[in-house]
Amino acid sequence: MTRDEALDSIMANVENRNLINHMLATEAIMRALARRFGEDEEEWGLTGLLHDIDVELTEGDMTAHSKLGADIARELGASEEMAHAILCHNEAHGFLPKTLLDKAICCADPLTGLVVAGALVRPEKKLEGLTTKSLMKRFGEKRFAAGADREQIAKCSELGLELKEFIELGLEAMRGIAEELGL
Repeated sequence: MTRDEALDSIMANVENRNLINHMLATEAIMRALARRFGEDEEEWGLTGLLHDIDVELTEGDMTAHSKLGADIARELGASEEMAHAILCHNEAHGFLPKTLLDKAICCADPLTGLVVAGALVRPEKKLEGLTTKSLMKRFGEKRFAAGADREQIAKCSELGLELKEFIELGLEAMRGIAEELGL
């Protein structure tokens, strides 16, 4: 599977631009994590890119979400490890993250929401100028970006990363595609 094939499938299955941006942001963070750990950047990036491909198809049904996504990823040529990571990111199924890839997608997924919310409260509504320090402060504000599961983000410790280091990595990764994200 190529990135273009994955993007074509996303464009065929997802209409919501914010959801597409979320998947692109997750891809960027996953690629940065792969570089950090010496893992396969393409495999990790595609896992992040495809992880929510089925959200609209399952109409937000969390009991179906990610099962269909894993099947779609497999049909596109994803490995079983990638499909398992996609399954794991939805806690509703009870699949425990085992591999580094599983753990990475589980904490990268909600981080995008925190970073986007941090950008959107800035006057210029851009990632430029947003700091790790600001995001760390906002991390402690439970009502800020309430959908960004702090517990999941904090599981970056299972990757051997401190929270501040993980947030900084995520912010830098998303800055790298800021124009594509409209941020």
